[in-house]
Amino acid sequence: MNRDGELFVYDADMEYDFNTSWYRPTRINHVVSGAEYGWRNGAGKYPEFYYDSLPATLNIGPGSPTGTTFGYGAKFPAKYQDAFYVLDWSWGKIYAVHLTPSGSTYSATKEEFVTGGPLPVSDAIIGKDGAMYFTIGGRRVQSGLYRVTYTGKESTAPVTSKPKITPAAELRRELAAYHGKADPKAVAFAWPHLSDKDRFIRSAARTVLEHNPISEWETKALNEKNATAQLEALLALTRMTGVCPTHRTAGYVVNTAKRDEILAALLKRDFKKLSNEQRMSYVRLVEIVLHRFGNPDDATVAAIIAKLDPAYPADNFELNWLLTETLAYLQAPNAAAKGMALIAAAESQEPQVEYARSLRFLKTGWTKELRTQQLEFFLKAANYKGGSSFAIFIDFIRKDSLATFTPEENAQLAELIARKPEAKSAIENVGAMFVGRTPTMWTLDELSAAAKTGMKKRNFENGRKMFTAAACFTCHRFGNAGGMTGPDLTGAGGRYSPHDLLDNIINPSKVLNEQFIPIIVTKNDGTVMSGVVVNLSGDGVTLNTDLTDPNQRVNVDRKEVKSIELSTVSPMPPMLLAMLKKDEILDLLAYVLSGGDKANAMFGK
Repeated sequence: MNRDGELFVYDADMEYDFNTSWYRPTRINHVVSGAEYGWRNGAGKYPEFYYDSLPATLNIGPGSPTGTTFGYGAKFPAKYQDAFYVLDWSWGKIYAVHLTPSGSTYSATKEEFVTGGPLPVSDAIIGKDGAMYFTIGGRRVQSGLYRVTYTGKESTAPVTSKPKITPAAELRRELAAYHGKADPKAVAFAWPHLSDKDRFIRSAARTVLEHNPISEWETKALNEKNATAQLEALLALTRMTGVCPTHRTAGYVVNTAKRDEILAALLKRDFKKLSNEQRMSYVRLVEIVLHRFGNPDDATVAAIIAKLDPAYPADNFELNWLLTETLAYLQAPNAAAKGMALIAAAESQEPQVEYARSLRFLKTGWTKELRTQQLEFFLKAANYKGGSSFAIFIDFIRKDSLATFTPEENAQLAELIARKPEAKSAIENVGAMFVGRTPTMWTLDELSAAAKTGMKKRNFENGRKMFTAAACFTCHRFGNAGGMTGPDLTGAGGRYSPHDLLDNIINPSKVLNEQFIPIIVTKNDGTVMSGVVVNLSGDGVTLNTDLTDPNQRVNVDRKEVKSIELSTVSPMPPMLLAMLKKDEILDLLAYVLSGGDKANAMFGK
C-alpha cells in the first residue's frame, strides 16, 4: 500500500499465450473496492476494454513477478523513496515504478532500477539502515543477498509529504464507503456518478447499486436517458438478477422477464449516436445479458442483429472483437462474410486469431468461397509464432470450426481440409509491397527536418499500413495486437518526440532498452550464443535465441559457460525505414505517436 492508503499489485502474465489476442502482459494494477480485473483462464481473460473490468495502471511486458515493496524509509533521492519496486524473476529486473495521481487513480512509468543476466530476483525490503536488500534464488539456482545504497549529490532526507488525495480519488473513496452494505442514501449519492468520465468512479458507483435493494433503482435504470449511466446501471441489474450457465444447469430459475426488459431498454437506444466507448459497452452488455439469462426469442435475436450489423465492421479492433463475438454467437447471416473480410484485412496475427476464434461456432452464412478462405487461413496460421500453447490454440479453433461444416461442405472441400500446412516464414508477405523499390539510406537529420513541418494532414490508414508492412507488429505490442519481444509502443507518444522516435528507429543500438537487451553467452569451447534468459533451473539457463519466435529456445549448462555479458547491439534491424518513402515514414510516425487514434490532430484535414 502506498502513502495514500491505496493498494497495488504486480500481476503475472501467461507465457503460453504469447502472440495471441488474449495475452496479457505483466502489469501494475491499482486495486480498488468492488473492482474486476479480468482474471480468467486462457482465452476467457477479460481485455482491458471490457467495461465491466478495469485497466492496468501500467503494462510492463513479459516476466515472472515475485516480490514488491515501496521505497519508504530508503536513504534514496525523493523520487526513489516514493517508487513502487517490483521484481521480475525470469528477466532479472527490479523496476522502479513511479506513480502519479491521475483522476481517481494513477498513471505510471517504469525504470530499470537493478538488472542482470541472469539475476533471479525473488524479494526485496527496505532495511532499518535505509538500504534496499533483495534476494535471488529459487528452482535450485544459486541464492544470494544483495544490498543497494545510494552515493551521489541528491538529498536523501526522508520524504515527509502528505498523501496526495485528488478530489476524484476522494469521491471514489466516498462511493466505496457505501460498498458492502445497504444505505437509504446510497443510490441517490451514486447515481450522478454513473456517467462520470473516470472509469474507476463509474465502477465504484455501479458497485454501490449492486449492494442496495434492486427495487430502489431498477425502474430508474430501465428508463435512464444518459447512455453511459444507463449502460452502467443495466450492467448492475444484469449482474444482480441474471444466472450463470452453471447455476442454470443446476436448476436455478432464469428471470426471462427481466432479460426481456433489459434488452428492450437497450434496443431503444440509437446505436449510431453512441460514442465508440459507449458502443463497446453496449455490445459487451448484450454479451453479459445473453450469458446470464440465455437467448431471448427469435424476434429479439433478430432485433439485436439488426441493431448491430450495420455498424459491423467498425474502424477499430476492439469494437470489431466484440461485434464478431456477439454476431457470430447469434448466428447473424452476415457474420461469416464480414468476419472473414476482417481476417483478410487484419494488420497482425492477433486480430486474425481473435476473429477466427469468434467464428469457430458460426454455422450460418457460409459459402464455398468463404469456407475456402477459412481453411486457407488455418494453413497460414499454422506458421504463426507464439507461446508454447499457440499451435494447440490454433488446432482447437480449427477443430471447432470443422465441426460446423455440413456434410456437403466436407465433401466439396475434402482436399483442402486434408491438406497439411507448408513451412513458411512467420512474417509471410511482409515487405511484398516493397518489391522493386530501391532502398534509401535515410539520415536522422533529413527525416527529423521533414517531421518538424510535416506532421499535419497525415494519412492514418497509410500509417497503420506502414506499421504492418515494416513488420513492427512482429516484436512490438500496439494496443491489443502485436508481439511482446520489444517495447510496447502504445504509449510512445507520451515518451518520444518525432525526432527521438526516429533516432530510436534509425540508431537502435544507441540507447538500448534494458528490458529487451539480449545477453551474449560464451562457452568454454568458444561457442557464442545470443538471446534473453527465459528460465533458470539448477545450473541450467534457458535462452530464447529468436525474439520473433518465443519457442526458439536452447538450454545451457552454466558449468560450461565462460562468460555472460549484456549485448551492446539491439535486436532491432537498423535499416527498418530504408524501403519506405518519406511520406510513408511520416504517416508511420503519426500513427505511432498518436497511439493509433484517428481523431488525433496529426490526421486533421
